[in-house]
Amino acid sequence: MKEITSSQNTYIKQLVQLKDKSRERKKTGTFLIEGVREVSLALKGGYEIGTVLFYPELFSIEDLNNLIPEQLDTIEISKEVYQKLAYRATTEGVLAVAQSKENQLTDLKFESKNSLVLVAEAPEKPGNIGAILRTADAANVDAVIIANPKTDLYNPNIIRSSVGCLFTNQIATGTTSEIIEFLKTRHINIYCAALQASVNYHTQDFTEPTAIVVGTEATGLSNEWLENATQNIIIPMQGEIDSMNVSVAAGILIFEAKRQRNFK
Repeated sequence: MKEITSSQNTYIKQLVQLKDKSRERKKTGTFLIEGVREVSLALKGGYEIGTVLFYPELFSIEDLNNLIPEQLDTIEISKEVYQKLAYRATTEGVLAVAQSKENQLTDLKFESKNSLVLVAEAPEKPGNIGAILRTADAANVDAVIIANPKTDLYNPNIIRSSVGCLFTNQIATGTTSEIIEFLKTRHINIYCAALQASVNYHTQDFTEPTAIVVGTEATGLSNEWLENATQNIIIPMQGEIDSMNVSVAAGILIFEAKRQRNFK
């Protein structure tokens, strides 16, 4: 087994760049995963892992053998190296280098004819993206699609805030135009969360193939979505403001669709 004790090691410097720089992740097609649950979910989700690094005072050889297949490369690292690579202040002492996926629309596979899809247009904050992915996992939606992405999906903040749900969901990215065409070709109804020309969300029938589309709190959805919607929908607001956090809105709408489907 290899061992690296210096944070000045060339390979470790490369991994620091992988952690910190979206440009490096895109250039190499790899990213860094931190944490036992996250590594486990990535393996279960079919992500190809090349190397696993562990700090033995926090994560033992036995823990390692229980987590990963035998054929994976492993590197024992020192406390200094681990602290250089770890993103979280408290974690379990294990990291992995994985291959990113293409996340193409054409890669999405729907097992159900009655698909339920969550679309988010141009979300920027990694925390919101992570929360959306957690909601999607909880509802077991068929896919999450990010339109006009502003943030690298393999940003460590997204992995952390999604608690590994980046790896449990089918995810694709594309332009708004590409996604609308994709949904229409597959006869998936498009319900856009918007203030304009909207009806209360609970009045609509989400038991047919459905895409719930949410935009940013600041600007909402682009006109292209609104013009191509099966119906614009709204969550009635009873306070002083007219919008809520995008991940909260997504959760309300998706679980209304699940409620309808469970009772049909």
